[in-house]
Amino acid sequence: IVLLIVAYPLYYVLIASFSDPYAVYAGKTFLVPSGFTFDGYKAVFADPDIVSGFLNSVKYTVIGTCFSVIMLYITAYPLADKGLPGRKLISLFFVFTMYFGGGMIPTYFVVRSTGLMNSLWSLVIPGLVSPFNLIVMKNFFQGIPQELRESARIDGCHEMTLLFRIILPLIMPTIAVLLLYYGVGHWNSWFPASIYLQDNNKLPIQNVLRAVLIANSNLLNSAAAENDQVNEFAEAIKYSAIVLTTVPVLCIYPFLQRYFVKGVMIGAVKG
Repeated sequence: IVLLIVAYPLYYVLIASFSDPYAVYAGKTFLVPSGFTFDGYKAVFADPDIVSGFLNSVKYTVIGTCFSVIMLYITAYPLADKGLPGRKLISLFFVFTMYFGGGMIPTYFVVRSTGLMNSLWSLVIPGLVSPFNLIVMKNFFQGIPQELRESARIDGCHEMTLLFRIILPLIMPTIAVLLLYYGVGHWNSWFPASIYLQDNNKLPIQNVLRAVLIANSNLLNSAAAENDQVNEFAEAIKYSAIVLTTVPVLCIYPFLQRYFVKGVMIGAVKG
């Protein structure tokens, strides 16, 4: 029952995207598409803002996720070394940001004064390293036996070789989990783009979809007869755009699922 409650809204959005917009608006769509059509998807791909927004989201997600995971990896590794001078003070510096922050306006001034406005980096750098994920990654590094590092160094293994050829394969489940977390976060992010990006052709799909949904809501609330065709067009775009923004995450998740489950279960069972 819970599965049906959770899954039906997603299923409804899917069948509504292939249904006649008038039938959806009239409430005639329930279990199967009403008047099967691709008009909604044709309208979506005919809109240059939605297409460019989709491509922008892919670019922001890939670049932002890769940079975040790389920075998290090379930051957590030295913090897990007990021989690092000032390790506790540096860790406290990161933990401090979890509880205290400057807020939206000071952050905006920092982004503007550093010349990041209206660029990709305004969406990537401010949230590059999550303190919570840093603590998780550091704990996994600390769980790796110190004897493994020492034996590798005795065999003449360079520190970079140790980091990327020995340590990295051992924590791949954690990396996969963080890739999924960061990827979904960047893909669904819309608020930073609405603040820092000024050109419409740089907006991600979430911002474009938000504008479509707002315009759609305003149009559907209009009682003018001449807006009937516009209403149907807006209804078709709404569901089709939602499906297009959800599909990439649904396609990526199956490939990371086994790593995700393994990463979550690591440390849960001892023996």
